[in-house]
Amino acid sequence: MLVVTFYWLMIFVFVGLYRTWFASSRFDELSTLFKASFVGIFVLFFLVFMDDASHGVASHSRMLIVFYWGVIFCFVSFSRLSFRAIQRSLLIKGIGCRNTLIVGMGSPAMRIYDEIKGHPGLGLTVTSFLRINEKGSPHESQTYFFLPEDGIKGTIIDAVTSKLLTKRNDDFETILEDGNIKEIVFALDSQHDEVVVDLIARCEGRDIGLKIVPNLYEILSGQARTTQLYGVPLIDINPKLMPAWEEKAKRLMDVAVAILILIVSLPVVTFAAIAIKLDSRGPVFYKQERSGLNGKPFRMIKFRSMRQDAEKGTGPVWSQKNDPRITAVGRFIRKVRIDEIPQMWNVLKGEMSLIGPRPERPYFVEKLSKEIPYYRRRLSVRPGVTGWAQVSHKYDESIEDVREKVRYDLIYIENMSLRMDFKIMLRTVLVVLFGKGHYE
Repeated sequence: MLVVTFYWLMIFVFVGLYRTWFASSRFDELSTLFKASFVGIFVLFFLVFMDDASHGVASHSRMLIVFYWGVIFCFVSFSRLSFRAIQRSLLIKGIGCRNTLIVGMGSPAMRIYDEIKGHPGLGLTVTSFLRINEKGSPHESQTYFFLPEDGIKGTIIDAVTSKLLTKRNDDFETILEDGNIKEIVFALDSQHDEVVVDLIARCEGRDIGLKIVPNLYEILSGQARTTQLYGVPLIDINPKLMPAWEEKAKRLMDVAVAILILIVSLPVVTFAAIAIKLDSRGPVFYKQERSGLNGKPFRMIKFRSMRQDAEKGTGPVWSQKNDPRITAVGRFIRKVRIDEIPQMWNVLKGEMSLIGPRPERPYFVEKLSKEIPYYRRRLSVRPGVTGWAQVSHKYDESIEDVREKVRYDLIYIENMSLRMDFKIMLRTVLVVLFGKGHYE
């Protein structure tokens, strides 16, 4: 029974039954449970059938499996609905709610406010509004204020009229931190698109849910995939496009392949370490701080391919073609990608994935975020040892190279799937075998 319990646990993890469900439809939750239990019981049915056939036994155990499925589905459904009821009662009391900022002060914003206020079971508490001025410039002053706990619509109007607190848009990050904002709802019309893009980009790397009220054209034309907030359509911005089971499978694949590479490449790694040590002074491995998932810094490990203290006189700079700082051995291990093998340790630790946007140094992240819109979107997934940009474009030598690679990274993020990961892995192997890339 311990094995069977672990079996069901793994299936429920893969289909995402342990993610947050309180704001989702109970029907959707039970539908997901039905499909997961059906697949799980089908596998058990097949195993029992094979076991009976191998022993030449014709038993009624297969019917018991069907009965077992009914018991599993009914009891798990009952327990999850009961937990939902307890969770909802806690949310109504204000326990575990997420502070919400509504961007906008027009009728759509008021309608959203009324819906959230009237349905405390959503787990959202509107603590603040951000009013966009008529010009709609993301760099001009905005009016920001907190609602009182017993705030009503009249209080909102009075607060706007009296302008309790005025801040520039430059203080947006401070507003999010001081208010501990976890959800943002954009209730603006199309003339404020520039503001919306600016604010969304500045939310990258933060654990904040983003939703926007679509206009009528987007709904009727089918361009908006909406979720319903008690009858009010909302678009999820930057949702996780990879199903839960694919996320788990991707992580398992990362661990399995990383272990395999570390074992198989042990002779190559040994010879590379010796060659680096004999070729130039300095350590064999090079550790450098990079920005990981959601901007969390980590120390990436590589074989040292440049002379020691290569940036001592210049500070952080990008590698260039025929870079004089690269050693003779370093040029070879870079060409055949041997210098990347130690990063398998970062993959095992969960700091990196096999496939994803390449991790950048915090210095460049801050610099490029100001120059390239949506650059921080790359931080929403685990950085990778290789990625779509690496097999499609050369190394970064200029800001234009970075802009081009960001485009590839965004394409990957918006189309993440195991199928695409396998495709990138295959292209990476071809790049390594045929020596394509920066040193071709």
